[in-house]
Amino acid sequence: MNDFRVTKPKFFATTKKGENYELRADLNSEYRDRRKDAIKKVIANMTVGKDVSGLFPDVLKNMQTEDLEQKKLVYLYLMNYAKTQPELVILAVNTFVKDTDDINPLIRALAIRTMGCIRVEKIIDYLCEPLRKCLKDDNPYVRKTAAICVAKLYDLNPELATENGFVAVLQEMVSDSNPMVVANAVTALAEINEASITKDIFVINTSTLTKLLVALNECTEWGRIAILTALADYRPSDSKEAEHIVERVIPQFQHVNGSVVLSAIKVVMIYMRTIKTDEMLSQLVRKMAPPLVTLLASAPEVQYVALRNINLILQKRSDILQNEIRVFFCKYNDPPYVKLEKLEIMIKLANDRNVDQLLSELKEYASEVDVDFVRKSVRAIGQCAVKIDEAAERCINVLLDLINTKVNYVVQEAIIVIKDIFRKYPNNYEGIIPTLCQNLEVLDEPEAKASLIWIIGEYAERIENADELLATFLDTFRDENSQVQLQLVTATVKLFLKKPQTTQNIVWRLLQIATSECDNPDIRDRAYVYWRLLSTDPQAAKAVVLSGRPVISVQGNTLSGPLLEELINNISTLASVYHKPPETFLGRGRFGADAVQRRAIEEQEEASRESPIQAQVKTNIENLLDLDFNDNSTPTSNTPPSSSKSTDATANVDDLLDLFGGSNINNDLSTPPQSSSSNNHQNNGLTNDLVSLF
Repeated sequence: MNDFRVTKPKFFATTKKGENYELRADLNSEYRDRRKDAIKKVIANMTVGKDVSGLFPDVLKNMQTEDLEQKKLVYLYLMNYAKTQPELVILAVNTFVKDTDDINPLIRALAIRTMGCIRVEKIIDYLCEPLRKCLKDDNPYVRKTAAICVAKLYDLNPELATENGFVAVLQEMVSDSNPMVVANAVTALAEINEASITKDIFVINTSTLTKLLVALNECTEWGRIAILTALADYRPSDSKEAEHIVERVIPQFQHVNGSVVLSAIKVVMIYMRTIKTDEMLSQLVRKMAPPLVTLLASAPEVQYVALRNINLILQKRSDILQNEIRVFFCKYNDPPYVKLEKLEIMIKLANDRNVDQLLSELKEYASEVDVDFVRKSVRAIGQCAVKIDEAAERCINVLLDLINTKVNYVVQEAIIVIKDIFRKYPNNYEGIIPTLCQNLEVLDEPEAKASLIWIIGEYAERIENADELLATFLDTFRDENSQVQLQLVTATVKLFLKKPQTTQNIVWRLLQIATSECDNPDIRDRAYVYWRLLSTDPQAAKAVVLSGRPVISVQGNTLSGPLLEELINNISTLASVYHKPPETFLGRGRFGADAVQRRAIEEQEEASRESPIQAQVKTNIENLLDLDFNDNSTPTSNTPPSSSKSTDATANVDDLLDLFGGSNINNDLSTPPQSSSSNNHQNNGLTNDLVSLF
């Protein structure tokens, strides 16, 4: 009998046992170069997201080496996978402690930095003694690294950091002779102070202030930002001390780093609240302009951050850049977000001296390709007219030139803007209304239609064919946007109050449609209110509908006083870019990836604990709102209105139709033109039903 054996095809057979197997073999090689190359491959795999945590013991064996590059790679691997292998991390403690006594300060600093970054509870007890030695180390590089390590230890175990005196040592390090040590000590103390309950760990006194000002000019840009942030939180005792600190901070305006410049400007802006000397204040305003202008020569991303901060500064001190409007003119290669921010700042800087130059620039922008930018530019022209009384006529002329271009979106935006100008300057520029009405047919955007309808209703007595213009919207009223419908109802009532003899049919038809055929409750309510006003007290209707409106101002992103002060305190941070307080987009304390993952797990467990019965109870509670009003058991009433109600309704209609005491108006309104007697009877019935609602 033959022996049949099932064998694997050759392409399934392989001598390779996986990449990790090969890496493990190389990590345990007797040749140093192969071990180092294997460690580099492990780090490369870790970087691209591959799981190489299984090689932890093998990588750990290569920790004891005199090769600094290899030691850095091993330390990097340990920091990344320490949480997944907390038991094996203990095996590296002896090497860490040994490295903190190495003759090379780089290795000592590297060891204490890595121990601080390994956030495992079991290693904290072994961290204290090496950290104490490094805080007193002769080399400033080791000391500044150890200072940051104290903050990391405090984050893990505040009691341990306080009881071992690390926080007290950190407070003493603010007076260190090396400026970088001072900067890192300030950074660590600020973070600890923010996390503490008492908020009294880092308090700047006179001696500390002197040390900070001395170190400010000698440390790196990160250190300067840390010191400037600490100075911003300090409150000087009087105007003289504030002036002294400001004079020491002003040289930072010339720094090449934009963040240092903005941090220095923040300190000056805060201290200007304390300074009482007018001469000193004007001098500071002059000195702040050049560094802000210089920031606009940076990359677009830096420009945007600078522009958002400049926007805040101008709301607080509008005179800082009053002569620098040309700097904010848009370039052809500026990104859209930079252009829009520059437009807003140009409006803030506009005055009667530079408005001609600004209008010429804005008119050029209106011919750009970017539609959104063109719209904002046209709107900026209107804002100039509203802001500067002397320039209103020049702005109107520019807008008329843009309307004559017949570009659809330009024309519509110009009409929206002119509506605001009419509100600001009533009865001044009515001569341009015929030009606007000529473009009625090309309008297809709700806001543009609503704006022109508002203009027609507002100046109905001066437009001969105002009734014809508004009548064109009656046939399409049901299809119009709610914004247009609301404006049309108001404009038609205005027209009726100003020209009652000839417009009663229009107002009657419109109110009929708005109250009986419109689904939008806002439009129906407004129509009911107007109908009730007209039918009871025409003079009250005039007082309400034709009342004067408050004068408008420039519609910019102006912040409230308290919010602006808070954002000034946060210049050069994300809050100054978002224009929102930090607590609106940041949680209390740090909310890192671990906390996010932990929260997601908690939500899943919470959802799994919820029983089906509880879910059914929730569904039943929601179903309580699904009331069936068409139940057969509930009798419905279809009783027609009584004759007395019909009599009252007829009286109300007579009141509505006899607004101005003229029998012709009454007769015309009560008998609107109809194609047949049945339609007439139906409309009268609808009118009676409508008025009977009141």
